[in-house]
Amino acid sequence: MCIVAIAWQVIADMPLCLISNRDEFYHRPTNALHIWKNSPIIAGQDLQSSGTWMGITPAGRWAVVTNFRDGNDKKLYQTSRGHLIQAFLESDLAPIRFAHELEKTQCEYAGFNLFIGDTQQAVYMSNRGEAPQVLAKGVYVTSNGLMTEHWEKTRHLRKRFTQEFLPLLQHHHGTEIDLDSVVWDILEDERKVIVELLPNTGISQEMEALLSSTFIQSPNYGTRCSNFLRLQNQQWLWKEKIQQGELKNHIEFIQLPLT
Repeated sequence: MCIVAIAWQVIADMPLCLISNRDEFYHRPTNALHIWKNSPIIAGQDLQSSGTWMGITPAGRWAVVTNFRDGNDKKLYQTSRGHLIQAFLESDLAPIRFAHELEKTQCEYAGFNLFIGDTQQAVYMSNRGEAPQVLAKGVYVTSNGLMTEHWEKTRHLRKRFTQEFLPLLQHHHGTEIDLDSVVWDILEDERKVIVELLPNTGISQEMEALLSSTFIQSPNYGTRCSNFLRLQNQQWLWKEKIQQGELKNHIEFIQLPLT
C-alpha cells in the first residue's frame, strides 16, 4: 500500500471514510477483495508472504499499512508487514493496546506506517519514528514517509480529498455514481512532483519521480488496486478497483452490516 487518505469522525453517521492505492510489483501473486475462510477478515490477500495491506471485520475493526521507504535499509526481515493487519483484525485488543504491544516487536519488521481502528478509536504508529497515538477527529494522509513529514505527494492528495471529495459526502451533493467518479479520478492522478520538491529517501532521483504520483505506472511496478471504503450507518461499504492485468477496471463491492 503506497498512499492512503482517511477522514476519521468527520462526517455524521460515517466514522470512517478511506481511499487508498496499493502499489506493488505486478508479478506478485495476489487475491482480490474477499471474505477469508475460517477468519473474520474481509480483505485482499498477498499470496507470497500471506497477510494483507488493508482489511476490515464485521465487528467494525479496520486496518491499513503503508511501507516506510528507506533506500539505505538493506536488512532482510523475516516478518511480513502484512501480518500486522491480520494480527490486529483477528485480535480483540483495543487499537491503542494492540499498538503498545506491537512496540515490543516493531523492530522485527521493515519500515511501516500503520493505521488501526474500530468504531470508536483510531490509532496511528510507525516503527521508524512515530509512537502510537490516538487520532482526534480529522483528515489524515500518509504515503511512504512519516505522517508528520511534509511530502508534496501527500499534500496533493489531501488537497483533492478535502476540496473535491469530502464536500460531496458532507453535503450529500453526490450520487453513488458521482462519488465513485470523483474517487477514481483522484486515485488515478498521474501528476508527478517537480524535482525540487521530491523527498530524499535514499533511492535515485529518477525513482523518486516515478513514485511521486498518486497513481504509479511502470513496466513492472505500479498501482495494483484502488480502494474506497466507508463505515456508514452501521454498515461497511467497500469498493476495490483492480488497476492491472486481465481484470483491469473490474470493481469488487462488499456491503456488510456490523454485527
